[in-house]
Amino acid sequence: MRISRIEIDNFKSLVDFSIDLDRFNCIIGLNGSGKSTLLQAVDFLSQLISGNMKSWLAERNWKPSDLKSKLSSKNNIAFRIEFLDDSLNLSCVWESVYNPGKNRCYRERFESLTEWIDVSKNGIQINNDELIPISFEYEGSILSQLKPDLIPESIRDYVAMLRSIQSLDLLAPEYLRQRTRQSSGTLGLGGQNLASFLHEMSDSQRLKLVHLLKKAYPHLRGLHVKSLRSGWKQLEIYESYKGQESGLFPSMTTDARHINDGMLRMIAILAELQSENQFLLFDEIENGINPELIEFVIAMFLESNPQVLVTTHSPMILNYLDDDVARKGVIYLYKTAQGVTKSIPFFSIPSLAKKLEVMGPGEAFVDTNLTELADEIAGMSKEEA
Repeated sequence: MRISRIEIDNFKSLVDFSIDLDRFNCIIGLNGSGKSTLLQAVDFLSQLISGNMKSWLAERNWKPSDLKSKLSSKNNIAFRIEFLDDSLNLSCVWESVYNPGKNRCYRERFESLTEWIDVSKNGIQINNDELIPISFEYEGSILSQLKPDLIPESIRDYVAMLRSIQSLDLLAPEYLRQRTRQSSGTLGLGGQNLASFLHEMSDSQRLKLVHLLKKAYPHLRGLHVKSLRSGWKQLEIYESYKGQESGLFPSMTTDARHINDGMLRMIAILAELQSENQFLLFDEIENGINPELIEFVIAMFLESNPQVLVTTHSPMILNYLDDDVARKGVIYLYKTAQGVTKSIPFFSIPSLAKKLEVMGPGEAFVDTNLTELADEIAGMSKEEA
C-alpha cells in the first residue's frame, strides 16, 4: 500500500500542485523551490487525520493562517490523496477542504472502490446509511474522532497509513542528544525523543538495529538506553577497539552527549525504518553522514517496507539509484515565474532522458544546469498544449 498521488492547492507555495509518487522518492531542485514545503504538506495531511493540529502548529511555531499561500486569494486549502495497493489492485481517494480559521476540514470524502464516508456541514454519511449530525468539536479531519468500527473496513488501512506518516524534516544532533522521558511513540520532528523511542522498541527491533549499525560502524558492539531518576532516559553506545599493547579489545561506553553527529543521525534513520510507520519523510538526507555511508543509507531505504520521500542537494544520492528507480522516483521541483511550485519527473525532461542513456543518474544531475531547465520545461508544456 502506498500513496500514489497528491494534489494540493493553496498550501504555501503549493498552488494547484500535484505530484505522482513511487515507493522511493527523491526530491531535487534549487534552493527555495519548495522541497521542504512539500515535506511539510505531507506531514500536514497526516496531522489532519491524527487530529493534532494545535500541538503540531505549536511545535513548528506556526499559526493556521501561516499555511495559506500568499500567492493566492483563496482562504481554504484543498487536497486530494490517491492510494494504491499494488498487491490487491485496490485504490482509495481522500478529498477534503481545510479551513485555517476553524482549524479543521469542513468538507471531506474518503472513498474506496466499494465504500465511502462523506462529511459536510449537514453531517456524516457512511455508505448509504442514515446521516449522522455532527454534535462535537474537532480539529483537523473528522476521521480523527470517529471510532474505528465506524470507519468502513476497506478504508481503515488507508486512514491508518496517513496517521502513521512520520516526518523527520527537522532532524538535528542537538535534539538527538537530549535525555527524554517518553516518546509518545514517535521520534519527534527533530529526533528529540530518540532515547525513549529506542527504549520502547522490542528486543528484536533493537537487535536488528544494532545489526544494521554494525555494517556502518564495525567497532560498535551495542547500544543501551540508561534509566535515570524521575523516568529520564539516556542513550549510550558500546564500542571496542584493539589495544595497541595488549591486543585485547577493551569496551568503551559513550553517552549521547559525545556520540558523533553522523552516528546519531544514522541511529535515528535506521530506528525509524524498524518502526511500524508506513511513510517516512527526511529533509536533506545527506546532512552529517559520511559520503562512504550514503550508499548504505540508500540501500536501506530501497529495501525497507515504508514508503520513503527524501530531499537532497547531493548528486551522490542519485549515483546509487538504478536507472529504473531514478526514472520513477527522482522528482524535480521548480518555481514558475509566478512563484508557485511545480513538479516533474526529472528524467522525463528530454535533455535528462537523453543523458541517462549514457550516464548514471548522479552524473546526469551533475552535468545539468538546473537554472536552465525552466525554459525546457516550459517548451514541453507548449508542445503538450
